Amino acid sequence: MNDLLWPVITLGGLAVFFGIVLAYASKKFAVEADPKIGEVRFVLPGANCGGCGFAGCDALAEAIVRGEAPVNACPVGGPELAKKVAEIMGVKAEDTERMVARVICGGDCDNAKEKYEYQGIQDCKAAEMLAGGSKSCRFCCTGLGTCERICPFDAIHVVNGVAVVDDTKCTACKKCIEACPKHIIELVPASRQVRVLCKNTDKGKAVVEVCKVGCIGCQKCVKACQFEAMTFDNNLAKIDYSKCTNCMVCAEVCPTKTIYADFGNRKKAFINEEQCIGCTICAKNCKFEAIEGELKQKHKVLEDKCTGCGQCAEKCPKKCIDMI
Repeated sequence: MNDLLWPVITLGGLAVFFGIVLAYASKKFAVEADPKIGEVRFVLPGANCGGCGFAGCDALAEAIVRGEAPVNACPVGGPELAKKVAEIMGVKAEDTERMVARVICGGDCDNAKEKYEYQGIQDCKAAEMLAGGSKSCRFCCTGLGTCERICPFDAIHVVNGVAVVDDTKCTACKKCIEACPKHIIELVPASRQVRVLCKNTDKGKAVVEVCKVGCIGCQKCVKACQFEAMTFDNNLAKIDYSKCTNCMVCAEVCPTKTIYADFGNRKKAFINEEQCIGCTICAKNCKFEAIEGELKQKHKVLEDKCTGCGQCAEKCPKKCIDMI
């Protein structure tokens, strides 16, 4: 019995000793978790989409608290979530524009020419390996829905051979951007109602041969833009959204309708005559001569000329101009 008892006592004593040591070490060297991590994690949406650049919402919460990520890093929550996180962190949230994905292509089944009938795997990457896909334009949306299937928010669907994004569901998680083999999906400000639906950098004649709505490089949009928001580079028109005012003039003059504009949401300026003091500042800043009125007289907007750029409302010292 003694031969068995002493080893048991020894092992039991060692277990108790090391248990005490470990308990002491856990208290002595414990790293206290910042309670803000839990608070930030609680308000995050829990989508774990990776659109913020981190592994998930837990990782993002830790990064925000450590100062490695801004309070508006989550693309899913948008400005409202950024404000909540900013309150937790005791900082001010920067006003940021909500971003959404846009498919920069208008080459649907009616506009883009086909060079063969594809009958393979319904995957854009698979079709891309077969002579760049079935459409003649090598920059065109393949239209087989790889981006649609990978979107965790059901925000993108293929319509008539081209992927279309639902702005109300898009969270700018970038998964569709990463999945697109043609690299024709970009993030743009949600409020901008204008976009160039072409990525073809070939010259005009070559573009016309493969697509009805491709950019032919005429640069009429560049000449018509009064805000220097339209640029032309590598045979392709592009929009500088930091300067774009949604006036939509570029879309009006585009001969091939390559530039899309949501004319249904085009705003018009309205002057409250009771508040107008006739300073003429609005008229002087209007680049389209859409405001009439003499000094110290009530001013009026000419609706047929107003493009909804909003410059008059921005410059009005009395803030008596509304964009409706």
